[in-house]
Amino acid sequence: LFLQSTPATSIPTVQVQGQQINLQPPSYTAASQHAEQMKKPGQNFMCLWQSCKKWFQTPSQVFYHAATEHGGKDVYPGQCLWEGCEPFQRQRFSFITHLQDKHCSRDALLAGLKQDEHGQAGNQKPSIK
Repeated sequence: LFLQSTPATSIPTVQVQGQQINLQPPSYTAASQHAEQMKKPGQNFMCLWQSCKKWFQTPSQVFYHAATEHGGKDVYPGQCLWEGCEPFQRQRFSFITHLQDKHCSRDALLAGLKQDEHGQAGNQKPSIK
């Protein structure tokens, strides 16, 4: 009986508009995947997809999570459901690029958190009397 071994270095990649996007899972412990909606120390980035609200340590972890859990072949709904995003119809590969550029950069994730913290009232200016 021979077992076929696959090289441990094979990392799924996606070719989008001539740009290679690496879908290597970021290194985090399996335990953190079950801690939904529980923020742990060092987890400062949140997935703002619909009602996901999972916390991660780095923007690349959020991107990998969103690309696979929300943009995967069998789960992608055909449009971006990130909070505050226009729900345009997008092909999956176009969505992966959109996700990386618009939602999963460090700045975009931090800005999204600030908006989320203030909720709907965040847009109201304080009244000066």
